[in-house]
Amino acid sequence: MLVGYVRVSRNEQNLDLQLDSLKKSGVGEIFQEKAGGTSKERLEFDRMLTLLRSGDIVVVWRIDRLGRSTLALVRLMAELRERGIEFRSITEGIDTTTPMGRLWYTLSAVFAENEREIIRERTIAGLASARARGRKGGRKFGLSDKAKQTAKTAKVLYDSGQSVSDILKALSIGSSTTLYKYLRYEGAKIGVNKI
Repeated sequence: MLVGYVRVSRNEQNLDLQLDSLKKSGVGEIFQEKAGGTSKERLEFDRMLTLLRSGDIVVVWRIDRLGRSTLALVRLMAELRERGIEFRSITEGIDTTTPMGRLWYTLSAVFAENEREIIRERTIAGLASARARGRKGGRKFGLSDKAKQTAKTAKVLYDSGQSVSDILKALSIGSSTTLYKYLRYEGAKIGVNKI
């Protein structure tokens, strides 16, 4: 049975491309992970591993969806092979049912880790260069013009005795944390939590 695994990455938070590619390849069951590759806890990945049986083939869009380091990927391939499970990567054209496919898997794992390291080094160098020129990265402090307007309206509603849940609904604010941020920005006296 073809079993698919998809995972978000820092640059790609939408799983549609991966899902479409796996479905087009005839994958039946697909495990979807919302945690990034650096996360230690990958519940869907672990669940997939426990459900795999001899004769199954794990299919991914790219090899880096499975792991972050060469060592982890090589260990995973060894574990799968011992259990009679094979592997395919659509983008890299890897198929471990063949000797060339197993070799290509190992080489791709090395290249994927190297690519991550190069990106990391470039990012660090770019940030250092920007700092040397007096620029800082990250979001600007404060609120956008639209958020400032919402904050003013939120304060008026809050001061008039409206409940937090009513204000959240009325202004389509996603969380009470954001609402309180707006209220503090406007200098509202935040008292007993009004739900």
